[in-house]
Formats: sequence, structure tokens, C-alpha cells
Amino acid sequence: MENKKELRTWLDDFKLTHPLVIAGPCSAETEEQVLKIAHELKGSDVSIFRAGIWKPRTRPGGFEGVGEIGLKWLQKAKAETGLLMAVEVANAAHVKLALEHDIDVLWIGARTTVNPFAVQEIADALQNTDKIVLLKNPVNPDLSLWLGGLERLHNAGIKKLGVIHRGFSTYEKSKYRNNPEWQIAIDLQNRFPDLPLICDPSHITGKRDMILEVSQQALDLNYDGLIIETHIDPDHAWSDAAQQVTPDALKRIFVDLRVRKATDEADDFNIRMTKLRTQIDDIDVKLLEILGKRMKIAEKIGALKKEKNVSILQSSRWHEILGKMVLEGEEKGLSEEFILKLFKAIHQESISHQEKVMR
Repeated sequence: MENKKELRTWLDDFKLTHPLVIAGPCSAETEEQVLKIAHELKGSDVSIFRAGIWKPRTRPGGFEGVGEIGLKWLQKAKAETGLLMAVEVANAAHVKLALEHDIDVLWIGARTTVNPFAVQEIADALQNTDKIVLLKNPVNPDLSLWLGGLERLHNAGIKKLGVIHRGFSTYEKSKYRNNPEWQIAIDLQNRFPDLPLICDPSHITGKRDMILEVSQQALDLNYDGLIIETHIDPDHAWSDAAQQVTPDALKRIFVDLRVRKATDEADDFNIRMTKLRTQIDDIDVKLLEILGKRMKIAEKIGALKKEKNVSILQSSRWHEILGKMVLEGEEKGLSEEFILKLFKAIHQESISHQEKVMR
């Protein structure tokens, strides 16, 4: 992707003194509901009003959105409040209708991002548009899919691009609805530092009482904005009730959030930071040395297994190690989630080394 500076221009045009905020209901339900929420958000830190018009559902029979009529409600909300309007689009027909109703921001959902054919169809329908287009991460933790979608949109001449990090699906037990996997978003940000990055704490958490916590994590990681599902009566919402907050709760979140500086030019800060980073660099080198030694031992184990014709995977031994490391990690202030990811990665690398010996 070239001309990366152009990507940030649309965000700078807002002339905000705080991170960009997109808010509104998971689904547009009635005209009254849309207008009431929009008026509640008018005059707050919210710059863009969001509402789902078409709702993708895994199985048929659920509420799949009100469709085109909802776009007229958004037009009315924009006329009355001055807020920009945003909707999710999943195909060319959605794009056509959204453009006909002069929707300002279009986002592509996680289920659509995984399908290159669908993203290309949307990109073709949006060719050279001046609308803001945001791409959510795919449901599975695959950075190349996310980047591929961005490239398709950029190649279609769309200049006002941004991404939404909404977390990734997992079969493993987690406190999140969708695991944030922060490193994937950080990797994308490192590749394209001028690409606006927006966090979706609603879909990451699935719980309204965790919205503040994850929003703060995003701001601590220098995200450019937040998209938060907001409903006038969340307990009775037609979709995703548990993760929506009221407009008043959203305003309280704004008060509690702390926006961090990107850096500090003071000499004292830089001297202390350099010393601490040097310590981390030294420890990282030692970690790699230790892991290298561990893999050498794993290769010896592989050689012994080959000699005695023993299988590589020893499940009972693996579960014993994992349980022990989780307990020891907790004593050292390390989360179970981190320990599991770390030792599963180490175990997989160990298996790879043993397989080479076996072959």
C-alpha cells in the first residue's frame, strides 16, 4: 500500500482533541429507537453514529436486521443531530443502497473479511469512493487475510481507509467473547503506522462491564479510536444485549478513560526508559539462549525415542508440565492465558525438533 499518509488525512480532518468515537446500537430496531439514541449522543465525544441495518447470523431464524428502511432512519438522525452515519456492508447490494442514502462510513464485518471474493465485490462497488471505509479483522487470527482485504480496498482507489480490531474467535476458554490477540493488531499497526486503528471493545468483551477496561487497554496501545455499541435500553435489545451500554454509561466511560501521550521528550524520562529497555533486551537474549538449550535437549529426547521406537507425543507428560507451569506462573504474577500460549508454542517447537530427528 502506497501513500500511507493519505490514509490518516480523513482522521485528521475531524480535528479531534480526543480519540475518535463511533457509537450506536448493534441493530437499528425502530425509527424511534434510532432517533432517541442519536439525540442522546449528540453533543458528546461521539463523532459517528453506528447502527446495524443488515445483521449476519450463523443460523437462520434470528433477527437479521430491518434492511433498507433503516437507512432512512439514519438519514433522519443525521439531519437532526449532525452526526455522521455508519453501517456494515456485506455485499455490493448493501454498498449500493448505503451510497444511495449518503451513508458517510461503511465498515466490512469480520465474517465478510474472511472471504476474499466478498471483499473484492465490495471493493469493486466502492471504486474510487470518497466515503470512509473501515475493515474489521477476520474472525480467525490471520493477519494476511486482514492485510489482503486492505490491499483490495486500496487497489480500488479508496483513500479513506481504516481498520477495526474486534478480536478473534477461539474454542479455548477465555474471559472474552473474542480474544483480543493484541499482538496481531500491533503487527498491522507497525506495518502501516498511518492507518487509523479503531478498537471494538463491545465484540472483544461481549460484556458491558468490561468495556472500560478494554477501551483503556486500546488507548494505552495508542489506538486512534473506539467503536462502542450503545442502546437506550440494552437489556431489551434485539441483538447482542449483554455487550451494549446506555448513552449515560458511555459518557461515564469517557470521563474515566485516560488518553496517554505517545512519548515524553523530557531527558529524565528518556534516560530512565533507555535503562529499562536495555534490561529487557538483555533478558530477551537470555530467554533465547535458554530456549535454544531446551530444544537441544528435546532433540536428544527425540533421538532416544527413535532408538526405542517410542512416539513423539506423550500426552500424560505434556499435561503434567502444563499444569505445573500454570501454577508456577501464577506465583510469579503471570496469567494462565499467557502461560498456556507460551508453553503450547514451546511444546510445538519441541515436537518439530523431535520430528526432524525422527526423520
